[in-house]
Amino acid sequence: MHTTPATKTVLIVSDGKAGHEQQSRALCAGMGCACETAQVGYNGKWRKGLSYLLDPLGVAWRGLFWQKGAACEKGKFAAVVATGSTAFYPARVIARSLAVPVVAVLSPRGYRLDGFDCILAPGFDRLPPRGNVVTAPVNLTQVDDDFYARGVKDFEARFSRDPRRKSAGVIIGGDNKFTRMTAAAMRGQLRAFFSATEGMARWVTTSRRTPREVEDVVREMDFDYRLIFSEDTFNPIPAFVMLCDVLCVTSDSTGMISEAVTRGNARVEILMNLRKPGTKFERFIRDLEAEGSVHCFEDRLGDARKKIDLQPIMRRVAEKVGL
Repeated sequence: MHTTPATKTVLIVSDGKAGHEQQSRALCAGMGCACETAQVGYNGKWRKGLSYLLDPLGVAWRGLFWQKGAACEKGKFAAVVATGSTAFYPARVIARSLAVPVVAVLSPRGYRLDGFDCILAPGFDRLPPRGNVVTAPVNLTQVDDDFYARGVKDFEARFSRDPRRKSAGVIIGGDNKFTRMTAAAMRGQLRAFFSATEGMARWVTTSRRTPREVEDVVREMDFDYRLIFSEDTFNPIPAFVMLCDVLCVTSDSTGMISEAVTRGNARVEILMNLRKPGTKFERFIRDLEAEGSVHCFEDRLGDARKKIDLQPIMRRVAEKVGL
């Protein structure tokens, strides 16, 4: 039986990936809980592979993975939260040792779904209905108003903008197994963006995944504000989200799109760079398009500015695990 300590502190079991850990932290904040982090990993791919074999048998082998960070003391934590495949099995094992519920953020494919007290799954994964599944239309993002206020303040300390002039921003990601970004395609999309946003201030930021040849295209264009991530790791995205009237995001990042459709008041445009149809990325975008939260950009702007409130979804997770 799970026991819940009086103080609501959640243990985040992290795989060390910033995007995954940020989603776990966002969930903790949305549930009104404090959090501490323990990082985990496997010493060799075969050990992770073995976890997929042991999990259906109910075998919890602590020696399969390493752990550092927060001390996992019984009675200290109210629940365990994990995001990402590397963190799922360790989170199950640790939660069992602490006798507390465990939450998986993203679909724990390959592991027993009934082994988690709650699974917060993205809608594009199309998990079958289950009592322990809560579906979210987007990735979890920051729910802290102060985070975005600080982002705007930091941006304005670096860049003197004219508040009377509407702004159009572009957030550029990069390649992954579902998408491919080329200089020629990006040049065409940016030229169409400039034509569609005549008279507006134009801002752009690249990311750590942006190919160098695409960065070169960005340098060619006459942006009012330009950040090249390989030269400057400042993050202007919170300010873009809050200040832009139009926000274009490349289709390769569910995280960046999620931020754009959960905060601010921007019309959200998607610059498509998917390799083939029918992927989970396309399902994600088409679901949001049907809701009026995004518009797939070609040569004109839409008016998709419907925002998604994540708080009710996070409250459902909290109820599932008794927080």
